[in-house]
Amino acid sequence: MIWRPSMRRVAQTNLDRFMAGHRDYDSLWRWSVENRDEFWTAIWRFCGVKASHPYTAVTEPAEGVHQVTWFPGARLNFAENLLRYNDDSPAIIAWNESGRLRTFTHHELHQQVSRVAQALYASGVRTGDRVAAWLPNIPETVIAMLATASLGAIWSSCSPDFGVQGVLDRFSQIEPKVLIAADGVQYNGKRLDTLGRLAEIAKGLPTLKLTIVVTLDDLHPDLSAIPHAIRWQDEILFYPPKPLTFAQLPFEHPLYILFSSGTTGLPKCMVHGAGGTLVQHLKEHVLHTDVKPNDRVFYHTTCGWMMWNWLVGVLATGACIVLYDGSPVYPRQDVLWDMAAASRVTIFGTSAKYLMLMQKAGSSPRSTHDLSALRTVLSTGSPLPFESWEYIYSHVHPDIQVSSISGGTDIVSCFALGNPVGPVYRGEIQVRGLGMHVEVFNQEGQPVIGEKGELVCHPPFPSMPLYFWNDPGEAKYRAAYFERFPGVWCHGDWAEITPRGGVIISGRSDTTLNPGGVRIGTAEIYRQVELVDEVLESLVIGLPIDNDVEIALFVKLRPGVELTPDLKDRLCRQIRTGASPHHVPRHIFPVSDLPRTVSGKLSEVAVRETIQGRPVKNTSALANPECLVNFISLPFVRKP
Repeated sequence: MIWRPSMRRVAQTNLDRFMAGHRDYDSLWRWSVENRDEFWTAIWRFCGVKASHPYTAVTEPAEGVHQVTWFPGARLNFAENLLRYNDDSPAIIAWNESGRLRTFTHHELHQQVSRVAQALYASGVRTGDRVAAWLPNIPETVIAMLATASLGAIWSSCSPDFGVQGVLDRFSQIEPKVLIAADGVQYNGKRLDTLGRLAEIAKGLPTLKLTIVVTLDDLHPDLSAIPHAIRWQDEILFYPPKPLTFAQLPFEHPLYILFSSGTTGLPKCMVHGAGGTLVQHLKEHVLHTDVKPNDRVFYHTTCGWMMWNWLVGVLATGACIVLYDGSPVYPRQDVLWDMAAASRVTIFGTSAKYLMLMQKAGSSPRSTHDLSALRTVLSTGSPLPFESWEYIYSHVHPDIQVSSISGGTDIVSCFALGNPVGPVYRGEIQVRGLGMHVEVFNQEGQPVIGEKGELVCHPPFPSMPLYFWNDPGEAKYRAAYFERFPGVWCHGDWAEITPRGGVIISGRSDTTLNPGGVRIGTAEIYRQVELVDEVLESLVIGLPIDNDVEIALFVKLRPGVELTPDLKDRLCRQIRTGASPHHVPRHIFPVSDLPRTVSGKLSEVAVRETIQGRPVKNTSALANPECLVNFISLPFVRKP
């Protein structure tokens, strides 16, 4: 155990109030999965879901992979629930890497959403229409999403990291009526114009009736090359704010379309429902993250990652969300901590990679920043290395909850996450989510404790996708989650549930290695490699050779460092000692860069396909596909 909350802190949590009558979290979790309807009724009431019509049942039988329909009879609006506060307390605090600060109160947010909703309605947007956004993480993105949802239209977004083909691969499938985009993006001290790419994108979407351009510098660029283009600042200010009206829709009305990474083909379009997203996020924010109205919640994300959707959902609690647009290490490596201190952030969310980079850079924000308001650090995107837990308590804050969380775009939420009333153990996600019947199955499909296997969740749960767009008969949906274990959601994570109820994620099961018949999660190797100071990043794959698998490790080294025999030996010793002899790679190669998806995740699949001599099916899903050339000339690469 590395940390435990004080009795006083426990008594102040939302979860402590909710679990009255249950002796501990484990008993509460078991009740939540064994008494599904009672649990979700309790969530509805405790979190104060706002609905114009009551539900007639919590669930009723349905056809298809969902098995049930949730909260039939209920009529509600997602945006109305997020905009339930209308006062002068802060709703959005937005920073960019240049230090620009903008703040919107809940009342000002209402006014801006009203203006955008009027503009969208005037352009013909109605219930079920799609509004697509190619925007950075700025307040206009949040405002536009809420306006879209208020009308009952469906929102989908990509960040400006996506190139033209990556955007078209996604948006052309869903045929949006309106596209909202920025005229540029600022990153790492550079201002990049995006109007040329925007013109290509708009011309490639023949269903567009309107393109709204957010001009970041409040200038008047030439928009004549962009079909149906108007300027946000011109169109939105034309409409005076008036009281919002919210379309009252069924609980399972579509809200978001999110996309898979698309590294093995066209991205899958996952349609998420308004009610399921709402109740799941309320549960995670209020109970697992202990968000309260006076909190300020930050998550470093882009609008192409589901954590943006998760962060925006915090508005339903009355808390303030903190946005950041730009590089997390420019103009200073501690810029996010500058922001956290200045904004009095109470809950700070980031990636495991960022925390590892801060540790390797020798950053100690506890010594240089006033982080007295900080209560929780959240981490996701990849497993948090053991040493990063120690780093947070030693160099960020000695008395906070470190909450590693894990879920996915597939459910726009989490399977495993924090427990604000329980202890934190290094290397473990604290608990399985309430109402989520998560288990780990062995190869025979039997649940196991203390052993590695496939992370599964017994359906139904409200944040399952409603369906995939253009997926007749739910063929793609079934293939994605239900082929491995019929009737059980198989998420594709290689995981372990510990005897005390924690969860350890060892990587994606489709990249699990199998040397000598021993299954190894890639995260087990990454944890050890990251301890070697000379290595900035690493990527590992399995090479099928002579009816076995050999492990190949690729390392991106610090500038000026060479992969000497001594460094190779130290890497192998570290892996052998910290993991096992089975984990030691047969091959180690230095590379100048590693491929990652546009959402920032390393793409082991792209490297594996390249080395096997097979084309990477969708390089537009990669942020840096040019780096794959690093792997073509290796001695064991198969020729296509």
